[in-house]
Amino acid sequence: MITFALYFAFACFTIGILMNLWKIGTAEHIGDRVLALDTMVINAIALLVLYGIRVNSTIFFEASMIIAMLGFVSTVAYARFVLRGNIIE
Repeated sequence: MITFALYFAFACFTIGILMNLWKIGTAEHIGDRVLALDTMVINAIALLVLYGIRVNSTIFFEASMIIAMLGFVSTVAYARFVLRGNIIE
């Protein structure tokens, strides 16, 4: 039963990543693209955690924490670039 739930979650998050890729490619405004990229990072983190559960390894949880921190920093950098035109003052 848990295996079925894992595969179902894999499928759902993979579809979510594909939808975000489509939104990145077709979005009219840069804010929509940044939001889709941030959501795609969150979906990738979820896939990594699910894979860690599947193989029963804790290294994937640590990797997902690092990716989450990098995703947050990149979202802040994109937002600063969109608002001000530069990242570093």
